[in-house]
Amino acid sequence: MFGNSKSAEDAKSTPAPSSSNALNTLVKGTVVEGSLRCDSDLRVDGVIKGKLNCQAKVIIGPTGAVEGEIRCQNAVIEGRFKGILHVSELLNVRETAEIDGEITTNKLLVQSGAKFNVSCKMETGGSANGAVKNPNPATKFENDAASSASAPVSGGKAEVRN
Repeated sequence: MFGNSKSAEDAKSTPAPSSSNALNTLVKGTVVEGSLRCDSDLRVDGVIKGKLNCQAKVIIGPTGAVEGEIRCQNAVIEGRFKGILHVSELLNVRETAEIDGEITTNKLLVQSGAKFNVSCKMETGGSANGAVKNPNPATKFENDAASSASAPVSGGKAEVRN
């Protein structure tokens, strides 16, 4: 009303900063083929075939499926995943999950009932902190969270016992 109207127009045209708790969603019935990149959390209840690079958390819901490669900070898997998965922090595999492929993660939680047929490498940054679960990727195995235990050792790293 008073003063320079240009500053009011600039404020309207400036995009809002992305919120750190923003959530992207692919709903059931949606199929994406190709490469996907996102900076905030992503929930997949549909299907992704291809590469996914997420700077935050990836959630594959009970009806969701991903076939390809995922790189993310954290992941919660309730649906199906087949391919290569790189999680820099925590991978949480729920009881309804079905996973086949190769996994690299820092921390791993597998709930009883999950189908977990993978070769798994646990590492922090560039150095390994755990044992390779399956040194021969040609052989698949099913893992139950109750079948392996982890205990802290000197240096704060975990020792994996089978």
